Amino acid sequence: MRFRTAAITDEFSPHLETALTAMAAAGLMGAELRIVDGKNIVDLSDGELDRAIAMTRERGFEIVSIASPLLKCALPDAPEVEERFQKDMFAAVYGLADQERLAARVFEIARRAGAKVVRVFSYWRTVRPEACFDSIVSALLGLAEMAERQGVIVGVENEFACNIATGAELARVLEAARHPNLQGLWDPANALVAGENPFPEGYANLPPAGIAHVHAKDCRIVGGRPEWGPLGECAIDWRGQMEALWNGGYRGWISLETHWGGPEGDKLAASTICAANLNRLAS
Repeated sequence: MRFRTAAITDEFSPHLETALTAMAAAGLMGAELRIVDGKNIVDLSDGELDRAIAMTRERGFEIVSIASPLLKCALPDAPEVEERFQKDMFAAVYGLADQERLAARVFEIARRAGAKVVRVFSYWRTVRPEACFDSIVSALLGLAEMAERQGVIVGVENEFACNIATGAELARVLEAARHPNLQGLWDPANALVAGENPFPEGYANLPPAGIAHVHAKDCRIVGGRPEWGPLGECAIDWRGQMEALWNGGYRGWISLETHWGGPEGDKLAASTICAANLNRLAS
C-alpha cells in the first residue's frame, strides 16, 4: 500500500471501543480523534483522555491527528454569516472568547497523544470571506507559533461552512501566513460542496509540500446540496487525486471522514464500505 490509511474514529461509532474494533477489522492503521464516547475531544477529562489514548494504542493504532474545533465559530464584527451551508458542530459549541483556552487544551492533548497534526478551521463562512482574511491569517499565525513550541503542525482544513473552503482559498491563506508549522488539511469533498472542482483544478493551487493531512469522503451535488455516498463512487476523481498526491511527494496519512449515512442509515456499515474502498484507492 502506498499511503497509510486512517479514520476519524467517530465516523465508525461515537463509542471508541466499537470504532477501533471496526477500524482494525477494516485494515486501517491510524486514528484521528474528534468525538470519544459522545464527548468532543477537548471536553474529555485528563482521566478520560488517558484511557482513550491507552485504548487506541493498545489496539495498535497511531494517533495521527487531533480533529479539534478550533476557529469553528463566528468572527465578531465580520459580515453576516453565510446561511447556505450546514454547520456541523460535533458536540462542540464554543465562541471566540473560548479559543485561547481551547488552543492550550488542544495542544496539550496532541502532546499527550503523540499526534503530529492539529486540525483547525477559519471561522464560520460569511457572505464576504475576503473581509475576514486578515483576521484569519492573524489567528492561524498565532496557532502556528504555539504549534512550533509543541513540535506539531497546525493543519487548516478547507471546510465548506468556513471562510477557507476551496483549494484556491487554502493556497492563498498558506501563502499569506508562510509559517513552517502551518500547513493545509486538504479535503476535496469540502471543496466540491463549496463550488470548486477539487481535482484537478482545486488541488492544482496547492503547494505539494504544504499539505499536512488529507481527509477522504465523497459526494454528489444534488439541488445545490451534498448527497454523501461511498468513497470513490461519487463525483470526485479519487483515483486521480491519489495518483497526484503520490507523484507530488505526499507521504502522509489519508484519513476517512465518511459523512455518508450508509445503507438503511447504518453508519458503521457505511464507514466499513468506505474503508475498504479507501484501502483499494491507497494501494
